[in-house]
Amino acid sequence: MTTAIDSDQKLHLVFGGELSDLEGIRFRDVKGLDIVGIFPDYASAQVAWKAKAQATVDSAQTRYFIVHLHRLLEP
Repeated sequence: MTTAIDSDQKLHLVFGGELSDLEGIRFRDVKGLDIVGIFPDYASAQVAWKAKAQATVDSAQTRYFIVHLHRLLEP
């Protein structure tokens, strides 16, 4: 059985948390990561990312990221 991925569905994950060091991407508390959600396209993921990033602008060590899940799912 083969699995086909719908080419029109480009899933994106938005998540973030406090980094232990500003020079890299190592989270202080992996269990405490803020999983914002999974979005059907980059544009909606970017809106969510921007809202979270702006809400945490006073915390220099808090960062949010967009992960292109569709790239990880492609065979």
